Amino acid sequence: MAGSLRTSVWLGGEGAAVKAPKRKAEPAGEGALDRDRIVAATVRLLDADGLAKFSMRRLAAELGVTAMSVYWYVDTKDDLLELALDQACADMTVPDVSDESADWRDQVRELATEYRKMLVTHPWVAQLVGRFLNIGPHSMAFAEAALKVVRRIGVPPEGATGTLNAIFQFVYGFATIEVLYRQRCRDAGMTEDEYLEQVMGVVSDRPEFSDTYKEAAELMEARSADSVATMRERDFAYALDMMIAGIEAMGSR
Repeated sequence: MAGSLRTSVWLGGEGAAVKAPKRKAEPAGEGALDRDRIVAATVRLLDADGLAKFSMRRLAAELGVTAMSVYWYVDTKDDLLELALDQACADMTVPDVSDESADWRDQVRELATEYRKMLVTHPWVAQLVGRFLNIGPHSMAFAEAALKVVRRIGVPPEGATGTLNAIFQFVYGFATIEVLYRQRCRDAGMTEDEYLEQVMGVVSDRPEFSDTYKEAAELMEARSADSVATMRERDFAYALDMMIAGIEAMGSR
């Protein structure tokens, strides 16, 4: 018989109410250890080493305890990763959705910027958001704020999730590429600008590339005067403005 489908550490078999997972009774002699400390250490290790290198044994060593001690506070590694995922979402601030005078466009920009910043600060999150339900309190607070902003735009209810997908899946893709590029530069032992300069040098030395892909070559050449950071911020802002303009047009239809 197939195993039951895993739901979420936040549900815990007690209905649909989102709440903090129950704690087990603390083992004797582990008073200095608690779930908050474990989750904080998990986020720290994931930020430093990535998801592939994370293990309960490595976490226990970081905390100075045995791996078995950690299991007094979380049932499984997946539960711990889901707790860490919600803790990462705590980094995001939300706009004041009670302010009726606020421009929804500015609020969309704030939400998108916060989401991107969180994904770049915690690169491992991108690998987990589709793996878990992500219904912890910090994540849900952000989602609730985003839904309230979308409601103010005037899109019909059936368009709300499509609007959110347009915004946040764009940000997800943009931030994921940003993280991968930064990692490639680190692996090469170069800054982002040094890496781009090397790429541009290789391309300029290959005339067959410029001849075959003239539009791409000219665009790269035109942009090469700016730093990678400048180009990235300009591209993000421009793409986001295009999306907001499209959402506004859909809302007025």
